[in-house]
Amino acid sequence: MNMMVSRRALLGGLALGGASAMLPGAALAWRATGEQLYPATHAFIKGFVDRRELAGTLAAIGKGQAAADFFGAGTTAMDSRTAVGPDTLWRLYSMTKPVTGIAAMLLIEDGKMALDQPIADFLPAFARMNVQDTPDGSLTAVHPAKTAITVRHLLTHTAGLGYTIIQKGPIKKAYDDAGIVGGLASRLPLPGWPPVTPAPSLAVMADRLAALPLVYEPGTKWSYSISLDLMGRLIEVVSGQAFDAFLKARLFDPLGMASTWFHVPASEVGRFTTNYAPLGGTLLPFDPATSSIYLDQPPYPFGGGGLVSSARDYDRFLAMLLGEGETGGVRIMKPETARLAMSNMLADSVDRKGTFIDGEGFGAGGSVSLPTSRHGEGVFGWAGAAGTIGFVHRKLGYRAAAYAQYMPSNAVPFQEKFADTFAKDVMR
Repeated sequence: MNMMVSRRALLGGLALGGASAMLPGAALAWRATGEQLYPATHAFIKGFVDRRELAGTLAAIGKGQAAADFFGAGTTAMDSRTAVGPDTLWRLYSMTKPVTGIAAMLLIEDGKMALDQPIADFLPAFARMNVQDTPDGSLTAVHPAKTAITVRHLLTHTAGLGYTIIQKGPIKKAYDDAGIVGGLASRLPLPGWPPVTPAPSLAVMADRLAALPLVYEPGTKWSYSISLDLMGRLIEVVSGQAFDAFLKARLFDPLGMASTWFHVPASEVGRFTTNYAPLGGTLLPFDPATSSIYLDQPPYPFGGGGLVSSARDYDRFLAMLLGEGETGGVRIMKPETARLAMSNMLADSVDRKGTFIDGEGFGAGGSVSLPTSRHGEGVFGWAGAAGTIGFVHRKLGYRAAAYAQYMPSNAVPFQEKFADTFAKDVMR
């Protein structure tokens, strides 16, 4: 089953720029310092549990390289008495994208590929792409692409590729038929989502993708896409390692991210959350922790939306970004590489009107705020389809993330309003 995503709410507060009668009473897991230091954020995330809108919520906020404050409310599931905390496991979905983007930047730093190098140098099937004459229109009314897809295009969603959660009509069906998906949501059939059998590997997915037309001319339009999943295949070929093995060796192990995986080990189910669909005032568990689809090895590691992680682990990743490649005495990348990754990589000519990043920039898998953004420049990060959001604010010197598990993520304004609420605390 395809991963679902809320669209306009996906970015939510990144610009810094139905109640359930079944929900148990709030189990509290926040630190007192979190309530004192970030009172608006504390009240905000706790309110969703107090109002019985979400089972559990958590925030992680750190200043500079200091230890993060973790504070939250509620439990890992409606029928659980396990309070959420820094080591609770959450489905990150598209918060995976910046991780994949940073992994690609490591190979650029290594000199194994270049930012503006055609991906066809490594994936020859993408050498001669066609583009739909009409986006989401006929699959046969096409014309040759004028521009080769580059590494930059994949990092910034400007390759012209599609996404099953965005596209409509024949191209969406072609993606579904080919098993070109960016994540999995449940073992259960979900209303409105046709059953899809994912491609059996990143290599097969990439080859099937190359055989289909692009939706847009590369380099001309920002369009949310499967590009970070294709980046996973590019990383495999360029590095000579399996994509998940590369992430473990170059990011997760050095950063001490021991609770970050593409599937949840059976031994860790006790700290895994249940994912819910708010419907008619009730939270419906469509991916229970004990029978989650994340307990299976995925058909391939979804670089655009497949990771499960803890708030403690993802904070280590954000701390590394805020430290421009270094945290805890461990340097992952050069400062100049980190700064490039978190900079706006889009040309002014790229059309962003009406998209998630209208008025914003984009870097290596994440949104980049601009001087004209609501809270100024310096923000880099992204959000996930199940309500999570994580970012660094380089100008203010903070890293922040919020966690909940519900889909679609615009069902309640948890993700959408988190960054604005955080700003009230740190800019007061």
